[in-house]
Amino acid sequence: MCVPHVVMPAGLLGIVFALLLLVPVGALGHCDTMNGPVVGTAKKALAAGDVTAVLKWVQPENEAEIVATFKQTLTVRKLGKDAKELADKHFFETLVRLHRTGEGAPYTGLKDTPVEPIIAKTDSAIAQGSIDGVVELLKNAVDKAIREKFDRVMATAKEADKSIAAGREYVEAYVVFTHYVERLHNDITGGVEHGEGAAPKHEE
Repeated sequence: MCVPHVVMPAGLLGIVFALLLLVPVGALGHCDTMNGPVVGTAKKALAAGDVTAVLKWVQPENEAEIVATFKQTLTVRKLGKDAKELADKHFFETLVRLHRTGEGAPYTGLKDTPVEPIIAKTDSAIAQGSIDGVVELLKNAVDKAIREKFDRVMATAKEADKSIAAGREYVEAYVVFTHYVERLHNDITGGVEHGEGAAPKHEE
């Protein structure tokens, strides 16, 4: 994910991971968008004429290329509106490409798609210096998901022993519910998911 390093309490970090289970994988990347934080930082740096702020988005070995491209961009920008737009885009693409490379992620071009609502929320929280809105959103989302899966288990349990089909429906609901809760718990506590690594300890 393309978010600056921020230290969070363990419990809060677990809630963040929990919400990630609810978000499609494709929604997680937003650093390659024009509305993302990387390009946002680049725009401010160009306006200020200072490359320092963007260097945090790339690995040390890529700093020299970014600095050189930044200087070239500032020079070309002076040649007119069209030249400025082309130079800026080239700088944005170079910065995002090197940032993605540093993450071990493929670069597929600079996109003009809107940032996912949850990512916009986290970016806004960082900008405002308050995580309260994100925490509340996560708590509500997790609460809703757990209750829906639990209700499904309880509904199917009533008929579970009356037929094989009904029993299998219950088992499916049970497995979905228990594994979902287990994943959330392990993300929060750093535990090992059932069936992976060391066998979990069960109390009688």
